[in-house]
Amino acid sequence: MKIAIAQLNPTIGNLTANAQHILDVARQAASQDTNLLLTPELSLCGYPPRDLLLDPSFIEAMGEQLQHLARNLPKNLATLVGTVMPNERSTVDGGKPLYNSIALLYRGQIQQVFHKRLLPTYDVFDEHRYFEPDGESNYFTLPTTSNSDPLINIGVTICEDLWNDEDFWGKRHYGCNPIADLASAEVDFIVNLSASPYCVGKQQLREEMLRHVATRYKTPIIYTNQVGGNDDLIFDGSSVALNRAGEVVCRALSCQTDVVEVEFDAQTRDFLPGSITPIPTSEEAQIWEALVLGVRDYARKCGFSRIVLGLSGGIDSALVAAIAAEAIGAENVLGVLMSSPYTSKASVDDALALANNLGIATHTLEIAELMGDFDRTLEDLFAGTEPGVAEENLQSRIRGNLLMAIANKFGHLLLSTGNKSEMAVGYCTLYGDMDGGLAAIADVPKTRVFSLCKWLNTRQPGQEVIPTNIIVKPPSAELKPNQVDRDSLPPYEILDDILHRLIHCHQSPAAIIEAGHDRDIVQQVLRLVRRAEFKRRQAPPGLKITDRAFGTGWRMPIAANRQPLSI
Repeated sequence: MKIAIAQLNPTIGNLTANAQHILDVARQAASQDTNLLLTPELSLCGYPPRDLLLDPSFIEAMGEQLQHLARNLPKNLATLVGTVMPNERSTVDGGKPLYNSIALLYRGQIQQVFHKRLLPTYDVFDEHRYFEPDGESNYFTLPTTSNSDPLINIGVTICEDLWNDEDFWGKRHYGCNPIADLASAEVDFIVNLSASPYCVGKQQLREEMLRHVATRYKTPIIYTNQVGGNDDLIFDGSSVALNRAGEVVCRALSCQTDVVEVEFDAQTRDFLPGSITPIPTSEEAQIWEALVLGVRDYARKCGFSRIVLGLSGGIDSALVAAIAAEAIGAENVLGVLMSSPYTSKASVDDALALANNLGIATHTLEIAELMGDFDRTLEDLFAGTEPGVAEENLQSRIRGNLLMAIANKFGHLLLSTGNKSEMAVGYCTLYGDMDGGLAAIADVPKTRVFSLCKWLNTRQPGQEVIPTNIIVKPPSAELKPNQVDRDSLPPYEILDDILHRLIHCHQSPAAIIEAGHDRDIVQQVLRLVRRAEFKRRQAPPGLKITDRAFGTGWRMPIAANRQPLSI
């Protein structure tokens, strides 16, 4: 039996285009005598559809499109399509009105429907808001290519159904284990159809888990993942098949659409070796691929063809400019230099050198006169006060207004350039440098920004991408004379470790201090993180690359008065 793994990049809500992509891949697979085509979770509507699912007309249109697909798919090709199905007993028995489902389309009809059993409600997931969990094991049967061979039983699971093996995790997160149930049913192999968002190191974790499952139950397994950027989430694909010994026999591309084939041998009841795409060798390479995909898809799916951003000569805007140029082409990126009386000549030179390296266009706007206009307008109201943060932030807001004006005038996508360290502690200006339609590196800590820029300069030996001076000079907002970030913040190596322990590891202040950090610095960072929540709530969507991002999975209150923890 030949099985095609279709790693698709759907546009959320575009049922017609998504169905056409499935149909195109199916026709290609059928021409190569493929028996079974796998598509990702909710491949018909895209994942996550969120509150589109509350619109009855959307659900009805999805059902019509599924019927259309069933009629038009090649008749000799069994196809698994991710879709939504009504829970017709919800009005009688209670429960949610929908199922997260997989439909088996074969010989012109919907032959069978399988429902997701485990519904995640952590991090970015909120599936209990829409879906009812199913309680039954799901499998179907297909004949082999030889009439003399027995039938093949294929177990069906959907994303989270895979993530509940108590031996692997040390405990169960849900009451049932769908994989164990299918193994007890003695299926020949299992397919898991997923829309699993990217974060650093996740593919290695997936494959370790899949290897454990395959060897524990002595059952081959195929993992089919969605690819593409949808709002703040990035789906990296990296679909994979493992044989019953837990060996990878097939792997699709990372961060690209792909169709790969694996063959199930009816005699050995196992997968035969196929093509294996290597995993990117470093975390920086993986993150770079993901960020480029996230920016490209956000622009494409939102209808933008050009990008604008502010170029300060600093390392954050340098990285974002490089991502933008890679994502949509350097010819479609505009970098705007907005010098103030505090902007050093070195920063201007560095920004222009970066633009030259990347091949992007630049435009320079001086803001000194605008700063003077604001000072004169506020002179009476501010009389008797000392210049401070308010005046500094005016510079950032002037720049933000200019960038937004350019974006509005020409229909460009404005990328904000703030990193995760700044967003965590509020070292950013609301309605200033936080302006934008997408925050490209809002989940990238400052120390990682540096490592990514250094890595970029090693991709092609002898070809500098980020000017060396941008990497080696002390970071500065340049909003007053001789300003550097260390005037207001701990060194980034210290800050980022504290933030990682606090945000990702959920460590207590006492534990962070016990790990070797200064008590006063820990208290300062905790205070800054809490105070900045109102800023983060108003920030543009930020591409998620870690397991704990300031986005849909971060749900902290703003108007809270948590008592200080004793440390």
